[in-house]
Amino acid sequence: MNHPFTASRLDALEDKSEFKETQSAAVERSIGDIIREANNLSTEQIEQILHYQKENGVLFGEAAVALGFANADDVMSALAQQFHYPYATEGKTGLSAELVVANSPFSEQAEAFRTIRSHLIMKIYSSASVRPALAVLSPDSGDGKTYFAANLAATFSQLPGRTLLIDADMRHPRIHDLFALPNRSGGLSSILSGRTATKVIQHVPQLPNLYVLPVGPTPPNPLELLERPAFDLLLRELKTKFDRIIVDTPASSLGTDGAVIAARCGAGLIIARQDKSQLDAIENLVRTVQIGSAQIVGTVINEF
Repeated sequence: MNHPFTASRLDALEDKSEFKETQSAAVERSIGDIIREANNLSTEQIEQILHYQKENGVLFGEAAVALGFANADDVMSALAQQFHYPYATEGKTGLSAELVVANSPFSEQAEAFRTIRSHLIMKIYSSASVRPALAVLSPDSGDGKTYFAANLAATFSQLPGRTLLIDADMRHPRIHDLFALPNRSGGLSSILSGRTATKVIQHVPQLPNLYVLPVGPTPPNPLELLERPAFDLLLRELKTKFDRIIVDTPASSLGTDGAVIAARCGAGLIIARQDKSQLDAIENLVRTVQIGSAQIVGTVINEF
């Protein structure tokens, strides 16, 4: 019997023209050039900026902001482009405001996600020959699990290599809404039910190293689909295609989906909400996950 998720089969699930990593080097441009093009500055305005810059001993971006020809977001965007750091200004890209890592990458919240990313790299990604996928778990709905999974994936996508975010919450999926991606043509539920559509793995243009596998049609039997061998086989294949895989899951109060997903992924991270999550619910989730073979790599308190 043929393996149901061979490399050729998996290639059919993605847009290969987008999936291939571009090897050509970007042409280096100065911050001044980037700001000039973004704001369509005239020659006269450029001369005013250069004069102000010389007279006051400031950088080009500071001079442009001081004269009202650019704003702080324009300067930060130019810096991000120069250093090849994916950056999107909130409200201009279609991405949800919840994606603070993409919209406000220099904020305190984004820095907290980068710190968690560093801890995860040291704990599970630095030495493992086969890197586990990471299931993001929570005891209750409203704990911020999807918010956390999406921002964590966005943070990883700002590193070299490809990151895949899987929406395995087939009860209340939200990942596609956060990234403004279509969810009707197919997704995880379609693959697991044997109704695979092409190009279900979608690229996020604003974050070049990030790919998303949405839920697709919401099924009536999510737990049964997750317990099929197809889910385990799919994850094994995806681990050979992507450098990091983050998986969003349903709250444990809705069923054992999260524990089943964590067992397939190999690792789980628990999200609890400050002043909301109950200790006994967290402990029950830990016990359920530990029935399987997943490693619980930590617990994060969400203050958002």
